[in-house]
Formats: sequence, C-alpha cells, structure tokens
Amino acid sequence: MARIIGIANQKGGVGKSTTAVNLGACLSEKNKKVLLIDMDPQGHTTSGYGMEKNSYENTIYEVLIGECNIKEAIQKKVYGKVDIIPSNKNLAGAEIEMITIPEREYVLKKGIEEVSKDYDFVLIDCPPSLNMLTINAMTAADAILVPIQCEYLALEGLGDLMGTINLVKKSLNPGLDIEGVVFTMYDSRTKLSLEVVENVNQTLKGDIYRAIIPRNVRLSEAPSYGMPIIEYDGKCAGAEGYRWLADEVIKNSRKRK
Repeated sequence: MARIIGIANQKGGVGKSTTAVNLGACLSEKNKKVLLIDMDPQGHTTSGYGMEKNSYENTIYEVLIGECNIKEAIQKKVYGKVDIIPSNKNLAGAEIEMITIPEREYVLKKGIEEVSKDYDFVLIDCPPSLNMLTINAMTAADAILVPIQCEYLALEGLGDLMGTINLVKKSLNPGLDIEGVVFTMYDSRTKLSLEVVENVNQTLKGDIYRAIIPRNVRLSEAPSYGMPIIEYDGKCAGAEGYRWLADEVIKNSRKRK
C-alpha cells in the first residue's frame, strides 16, 4: 500500500507545488512508483510537468463530484514512474457542488483506496487555503508535509494549519501525522534564512527535514519549461536538495511501516 502524503501550507508562494513536482520526480528517479494528485485549482503541479491543464476530459474535479472513477482520471507515466491526476480552474467550484454529497470529506480517501496498492507514494498538492479540498486531502493522507519559505512571515498561518491538522485528526482521520517541515528558498548568505530556520525549530521542536531547498535560479526556471528540476538541470543545487528530500521521505516511510 502507498504512503499518502499531503503537501500543504495555507500561505501561498512557499514552494508547495514546486515541492510536489520535484519530490515526485526524485522519488521516481529512485525507482518508486508515484501518483501525484493536483488538488489546487491553479493547476501548477499539472503544468509543472508540461501538461496542458484544459485538455483533459477527466480531472480531479470530475472525480470529486462523481462524474468519473479515479482510474479514468489518472494520466499514466507522465514522467518516469510518475502518474498524475490533473487539475484546472474548474476545481474551484467543487466545494459548492460537493455540499450535497454524503460523507463529502471522504470522497478523495475512497478514491485513493481503489488505486493505493499500485503505488509506493501518493502525493497530494493541496490548495493554499483551508477549505473542503484541503480537508479531503488531509482525511485521505497518512501525513502532511509542510513547505516553509525562508522569508519574513514564514510562520504566518502555520498555527492555523497545525490547528486544522489536529482538528482533522480528532474528527476525521485519527492516524494523520506531521510528515515534516521542509525549508524552501533558503539563502545561506542571509541572516534572515538562518533566523527562520531557528524560529521554526523552536516552534515545532522536531519534525524538521534535514534537506533544505536552496534559492536557485534554475529551480525557478524549470516550471516555465514544463520540466521537473532533475530533467531541466539535474546537477544544480535545487535538484540535489530535492534528491536529499526524497531520500528522507523514503527513509521515513520505511520507519513507519
């Protein structure tokens, strides 16, 4: 059975979709079969692999509102061993349409259960808000990975996110854990980056990945070419950061089995 990891932070611009795209690719590089689910209406994870967001008849939107089976929405072998369920702006309306669906918090969980045995990891890119889409992702997940940008206000909203995780754990998904925090856009030359790392360490006291994703021009360029960083420039610092993160995620999954 796959380990299901939600990638979430209600603050936008922290490298959430970048992490989903590149962690998936690096897990594939390490011979792991990955299902990436794009739960963000912006569809950045979808376009991050060079996929045209509006060209698919079946997306995660159709899965959530019951218009197709999850297997019908999976795009196979988009990159290496990575399969993707795409997303587009239609997903923004799903929350309203799901109001009448019985047990709507469990729709994604039930879908993933149908395909989980086919994968080593399922990664869910959550939207940058705490809505029904995020609740579905957290209800389906074994753990939540939290990207935090090494910038001012890095801790903004982190308390709310942790509160939501605890609420979901109490009422919907007792097995939900914090997979860990990964620092993104880290610049070792600045005092600010060092202070952010120190502050988060003091706040969370654990659950911090050793892998740190540096601020890297090549990493910023890769999405515009529709490529994960290991394909765009596999030797750059950003690629190495995500390879180290993939190693830790694999190691953690072995510990928790």
